[in-house]
Formats: sequence, C-alpha cells, structure tokens
Amino acid sequence: MTRSQAVNPNVCGVTAVISVIDGKWKTSLLWLLEAGPQRPAAIRRRLPGLSEKVLTQALREMESDGLVHREVHDVLPLKTVYSLTDFGHRLSDALGPVSDLGHERLDRMAAERAERAEQVGQAGQVEPVAS
Repeated sequence: MTRSQAVNPNVCGVTAVISVIDGKWKTSLLWLLEAGPQRPAAIRRRLPGLSEKVLTQALREMESDGLVHREVHDVLPLKTVYSLTDFGHRLSDALGPVSDLGHERLDRMAAERAERAEQVGQAGQVEPVAS
C-alpha cells in the first residue's frame, strides 16, 4: 500500500484510512496519543525499539495526514508536544472494534495452541505396564 492511496479519490475508503496508519509504529502511536498529549522522549520510552528517526518520520506523516497535531512551545530548550486531532480521535474510536476482533483472534489462536500441546502431551504419555 502506498501513501498516495490516502489522497486518491478513486480508492476504497477503507484503503484510504489504512494507508494513513500503515507501518510498524503508527497504530501504536495512535494508541499512545489517545491517552493524551505526549512529548517525543516519552513516546520513545514507551515504545522500545522505536528510533528517533523513525518516530520523527511517522509523526510527520501522521501530521501531514491530519491525525496528529504538533505544538512547539517557545522555551529553551524547545518543547514539542504531539496530540491527536479530532480526525485522529475519530480514527482511534473506529479502530476500537477492529482491535477487539484482533484480541479475539489472538485468544482463539492461543487456545488452539494449548489444545494441540495438550493432545501432543497426551499422545506422548506412556501408560504404565501392569505386572
């Protein structure tokens, strides 16, 4: 999926929305910012493995797509705070049921794995031999 699909008026609406949250970190950023405004350093602490470069790029793209508002406070050192726009909040709310479906899927997969492990364990048990 390409970012150009986010602005293409001839594309499906679902595709247009998914293209603005596509990527490894954007849904996590959306979730973190749903809790309230965040400074970049706080975001990085909450998302280990997210580099400063990738964070900056993702936030800029999300700002360009209208999901995030960037506010720079004129103090030394400069203080930057990111928050969700109204559109970002609406998207986050819309993704709530999708998240619920994802958790249901993960729970079902875990139950199936546990059931398979139990079957393998039972099949591998040796019955005691009566003497």
